[in-house]
Amino acid sequence: MTEMIQTMNLSKSFGKNTAVENLSIEIEAGQVFGLLGPNGAGKTTTIRMLSSLIAPTSGEARVAGFRVGENDTLIRQNIGILTESPGLYDRLTAERNLHFYAGLYEIDNVSAQVEKYLRMLGLWERRKEEVAGFSKGMRQKVAMARALLHEPKILFLDEPTSGLDPEAARVVREFIGELRQEGRTILITTHNLNEAERLCDRVAVLNTRLLAIDTPANLRQQLYGRSVVFHLQQAQDGFAQTLAEFPFVHSSEMVDNKLVVGLDDPESNNPALVRALVENGAQIQFVGELRHSLEDIYLRLVENQDEEQQAAGGQEQAN
Repeated sequence: MTEMIQTMNLSKSFGKNTAVENLSIEIEAGQVFGLLGPNGAGKTTTIRMLSSLIAPTSGEARVAGFRVGENDTLIRQNIGILTESPGLYDRLTAERNLHFYAGLYEIDNVSAQVEKYLRMLGLWERRKEEVAGFSKGMRQKVAMARALLHEPKILFLDEPTSGLDPEAARVVREFIGELRQEGRTILITTHNLNEAERLCDRVAVLNTRLLAIDTPANLRQQLYGRSVVFHLQQAQDGFAQTLAEFPFVHSSEMVDNKLVVGLDDPESNNPALVRALVENGAQIQFVGELRHSLEDIYLRLVENQDEEQQAAGGQEQAN
């Protein structure tokens, strides 16, 4: 597939402070890509560089085939951006806001485009109202419509559901899903790790530098392996030892009436474990997989980074 976004050792410093360090990623056409990290990790700075709003300190980036710093006008023509603060004109109606921004993009048939996205986002009936009276969720929808008026190939969404109530956040997530089905390439920054897991094909964990990049499922496998939980009517000490003897089992532990087993390929190997437990008198109520969340993954990666930095600091002092 064609890469719509590429960065090669992309870095940005503000004075002595490094915001992004040697970021190298590739995002293919049609992917929803999540950029995760704590406050100050460099997520928003990355979006600003990729959208040609600020220049990198070093490194390279290409967006929609155009090089950042050389083809900035063409990049801006091919992207839509939703900032964390919508930045609308409060005294203008939703409709007038969009007409104004559409004029900046020299869009043909502005009225049709404005109506299209106001209807898609459920705001057509409120189009004549000043946005000063809109809730944050409604303002966010207007800002999303603004980002899409010129039908960009690539969307940058910076914390698209931050501060929204659950209903407004759900509408925004559903709309992102619709855009995904249209084949648009979307880069999302978010603190909402469950949201990223639902929306994103791949995610990158950033904390000034890149800590990991992969699908949520692969990151979970790499850091934790796979674990199955056997819920039993009554626990017995021998059950854990029985399963520990299988060569594909890495760990086996009783927790209350639950037997937690780390193993390879649960789909193929679970039947053998179930048979062994039943033969040893276990009454199995149900079986499920223990799924570590993206939050678990994120915290593990950040903890690993902290440990590496402390070890490196100790080594420097020793030298």
